Amino acid sequence: MAETTTGSRSVTAQHTASPDRDSITIRLDEVRRTIAEACADCGRPAAQVALVAVSKTHPAESVAEALAAGQRIYGENRVQEAKAKWPELRARFPGVELHLIGPLQTNKVKDAVALFDVIETLDRPKLAEAIAAEQAKSGRRPRCLIEVNTGGEAQKAGIAPTEVDSFLAACRALDLDVVGLMCIPPVDEEPAMHFALLSDLARRNGLPVVSMGMSGDYPTAIRFGATHVRVGTAIFGARPVLPAAGG
Repeated sequence: MAETTTGSRSVTAQHTASPDRDSITIRLDEVRRTIAEACADCGRPAAQVALVAVSKTHPAESVAEALAAGQRIYGENRVQEAKAKWPELRARFPGVELHLIGPLQTNKVKDAVALFDVIETLDRPKLAEAIAAEQAKSGRRPRCLIEVNTGGEAQKAGIAPTEVDSFLAACRALDLDVVGLMCIPPVDEEPAMHFALLSDLARRNGLPVVSMGMSGDYPTAIRFGATHVRVGTAIFGARPVLPAAGG
């Protein structure tokens, strides 16, 4: 699940993303200011929008700088990477909230339920059933967001907008703690209409959490009601490339 900056989306949220770790604190402050300004522009309190710092593929020492600057909500893409990185960081920095923002394979559900506080990529009935079974075994009940494929892209995971109501009902019947929706709009389309659609779906279903907006478009997402924005490159700089791996 990529957190990217693309073409038309980079105009309103432009940040210099040097790989120099010494500037992570400065860039984090810039992102926080941009969030506050975007909220002020649409008459929303800044406290209504949570920043999910996307730390996937970045080393623990880079994340530790953001943690030292007070950032406590993070997004990771891979279960195995998070499992290796976060136990030691959590021991050093209490109060971390960890979000899974990448695709989740059913064979990684046990580890995901144990490690993550929020799973943002609930996208199919089989996964819902696996999470329900694991939370019954473990007694741990992470909050979940349904990933919505707002653009109807065949290559992208997510529930179709027309199926959100029925899938949400099925998840609730399994006793999953579904608190919201998330999306990643198509890279070649104006994101505003996708953000508006996701906000409307969440409002209609009484869901308080709307996770949308990344480094290139999060001010627009805030304008359309985002409660969580997922920002990585604008904080940590260009991310290292890791070998392909599941989960």
